[in-house]
Amino acid sequence: MGGGPAAGCQVCGAAPAAPVTVRGHQGMLVIMRFLRRQGVFCHTCALAVFRDMQADTLILGWWGPLSVFITPVTLLANLSALSGIRRIPAPVTPGWRPPLDPGRPVFRRPAGILALIPLAVLGLLVLAVTALIVIGLVAGPSDSGSDDAGFGSVGATLKAGSCARNEASWPAQELKPVDCGSPDAQYRVIDPKSGSCAAGDYAAYSRYSDDGTSFCLRPLKSGTP
Repeated sequence: MGGGPAAGCQVCGAAPAAPVTVRGHQGMLVIMRFLRRQGVFCHTCALAVFRDMQADTLILGWWGPLSVFITPVTLLANLSALSGIRRIPAPVTPGWRPPLDPGRPVFRRPAGILALIPLAVLGLLVLAVTALIVIGLVAGPSDSGSDDAGFGSVGATLKAGSCARNEASWPAQELKPVDCGSPDAQYRVIDPKSGSCAAGDYAAYSRYSDDGTSFCLRPLKSGTP
């Protein structure tokens, strides 16, 4: 809405009146329609135009891929027009014909009540996306990951010729490098030159090496699992 009061309403002739623009939208799967009702209206006729356009958009605006996003913008933009309509004084000069009937408020009409369904779905979607973003920001990046079979956590890097121990129960692996002279040492880390481990050796997950090599683990003691 813009400008000052005009001489009379273009619909009924009552005064005062002012320029008003109300927009609407219709989504129709593969096409869409952008609607606009613009003119000089008294308070009563302007309110009638706003309620009719807003109610029609609420029920007809959602039926297209892009319309799902365009319709909320149109509805919110019309709230600015409604603010301007409310500033138009009540008619003091009668017109030459009856004004438009504003009818019931938008959300007391059947169209407005039905429109609560897509509005509720859209609101829940926005809340869900917001919640996921907040959870992601609060949780932050994880310092641990899963191994090739979904067991254990990321361990330290192993080197060929070093020793290690498994702090998990097989088949899970939680390998830690230890000194080969330590009583905690369970395996000698072997680089499988042939690409496969010898009989009796175990294959370590590739995440325990710098270059993705799957080292072999040779038990240092008989009976070591």
